[in-house]
Amino acid sequence: MKRLLAVLSFVICQLSFSVAQTLLTLDSCRAMALRNNKQMRVAEVRRNVAADVRRSARTKYLPHVSALGAYEHTSREISLLSDAQKSALGSLGTTVAIGLQGSLATYAQMLPAAMQQQLGTDLGQAATALNGAGEHLVDALRTDTRNLWAGSILLTQPLYMGGAIVAANRMADLSEEMAANAEEAQRQATLYRVDQTYWQVVSLEHKQRLAESYLQLVKKFDADVTKMVGEGVATRSDALSVSVKVNEAEMALTKVTDGLTLSKMLLCQICGLPVSESEKLIVKSEEGLARRPEGESQFASAQGGEASIAAANRLSPSSAAADSSFFTLHSSFENRPELRMLQNTVDISRQATNLMKAGNQPQVMLTGGYAVSNPNTFNGFERKFSGFWNVGVLVRVPVWNWGDVRYKVRASKGLTAIRQLELDETREKIELQVSQSSFRVDEARKRLALAQASIARADENLHTANVGFKEGVITPTTVMEAQTAWLQAQSERVDAEIEVRMAHTDLKKSLGTLGNNQ
Repeated sequence: MKRLLAVLSFVICQLSFSVAQTLLTLDSCRAMALRNNKQMRVAEVRRNVAADVRRSARTKYLPHVSALGAYEHTSREISLLSDAQKSALGSLGTTVAIGLQGSLATYAQMLPAAMQQQLGTDLGQAATALNGAGEHLVDALRTDTRNLWAGSILLTQPLYMGGAIVAANRMADLSEEMAANAEEAQRQATLYRVDQTYWQVVSLEHKQRLAESYLQLVKKFDADVTKMVGEGVATRSDALSVSVKVNEAEMALTKVTDGLTLSKMLLCQICGLPVSESEKLIVKSEEGLARRPEGESQFASAQGGEASIAAANRLSPSSAAADSSFFTLHSSFENRPELRMLQNTVDISRQATNLMKAGNQPQVMLTGGYAVSNPNTFNGFERKFSGFWNVGVLVRVPVWNWGDVRYKVRASKGLTAIRQLELDETREKIELQVSQSSFRVDEARKRLALAQASIARADENLHTANVGFKEGVITPTTVMEAQTAWLQAQSERVDAEIEVRMAHTDLKKSLGTLGNNQ
C-alpha cells in the first residue's frame, strides 16, 4: 500500500510540474503578443476613432434638424404708444365732450332748461363711453413683453457646398485607411520584435545545452588527465591547463544561463506573461530542431563520456534551405504599410487642396422650419403660443477675400508636393532595404553551409585528437585546442541557423508580408 501511495505521489508531482510549465512556440508567442500588446490596442482604438469620424462625415450629405427654445425676462416692456398718447386715449371722451360743449354753448342757451339738462347728461354719458373705449384701446395695444417665450425647429439641407463635403468625406475615408495601415505597421513591428526575441531565446537555449555538453567534456578530460598525472604520464602543468579550461567552461555556461534568463524575461514581457514565470518558460521550436546527424553517433560512442553531447538538440541545417523558394524579389514591397500610409498622406493633402478651393465656390443650402412665440403678433398681441412655417434657399457667393483662398490653395499644393517627394524617397529606401535583405538571406545560407562543413571537420579533428591522446602521441594542449575548435564550430552553426531565420524575417518585413500566410 505504501509503495502504491508513493507511486501516486510521484505521478501527481510530475503532472503538477508539467502543468506549471509554460510551453511556447513561435505562433503562440505571436498570438499572445498581438493580443496583449498595448500599442496594438492603441492602434485598434485609433482605427475605430477614424471609422467614427468617417461615419460623421457621411452625415454632412443628409438634412439636419435642430430645435431651439428660449425664454427671456426683461425689466421693461415694449410700448407701441407714448405716455402722452396713452393719456390722450384715456381722456378721449372728456376731451370730445368739452369740445362739443364749447361748440354748442351758444345754441344750448336757446333751448329750454330741461333740454339743456338732458344735453349735458347725454354729453357726460358719451364722454364716459369714449373714455372707456380709449382705455380699452390702450390696454389692447399693451405688448407685455417682459416675459418672452420663443421656439423653433430648423431643417437645413446642403445642396451645393463647392465640393467641400465631398472632399471632407474623401479625407475621412483616407484617414480610416491610414489608421488601418498604421495598425498593420504596428502589428508587423510587434511580430518582428517577437521573432527577434524568440529566436534569441532559441539560440541561447541551444548554446546552453552546448555549454553543458562542453563542460561535461572538459570535466571528463580533466579527470583523465588527473589520472594520467598520478600515473606519471602527464605533467602537473597539463592538469592545471585543463583545470583552467574547466573554469572557462563553467564561466561560459553561467554567462549563457544568465543571458537566457534575461531573454526569457523579455519574451514574457512582450507576450504579456508575468516576468516571474520566465523560469517556467519552455520555448519549443517546431521548425529548426533536429536530432544529431547519424554520422556523429560513432564519434559520440568513441568519446565515452561525450555521449551527452549527442543528447543536445541543435538547429537543423536543412530547414532554411527548404524555404529557398519562399521569397522572390518583386514589387511586393508596395505592400509595406509604411508606404501605404505615406500614400494616404499624399491623397489626404490633395483632398485638403480641394477643400481649400471650395472657399471660392458658391454655396447653396435649403432651409425650412417652424417657429412659435409667446406673445405673438399674428392676431394682435396675444398671450399665447402661435407660429408659422417657413421655407427658403440660402445662397452664399464669395466676392472678394484679398486672395486668401488662392494663397491657401498654393500652400496646400506645396505640402502635397513635399508629401509626394517623401513618398518617392521612402520607396527608394525600401527598394534598397529589400535588396539588402535578399542579399543577407543568401549570405546567411552560405555561412550556414560553411558552418556545417566546419562541424564535420571539427568532429573529425576532435575524434583524431582524443584517439591520439589515448595512444600517447598527442599532448593535452592539442586535445584542448580541438575541443575549443569543436565548441566554436557548434556555436557558429547555431548562430548561422538563427541568422538564416532572422534574415528571412527581415526580408518578410521589408516586403511587408511578415505574419501573412504567404
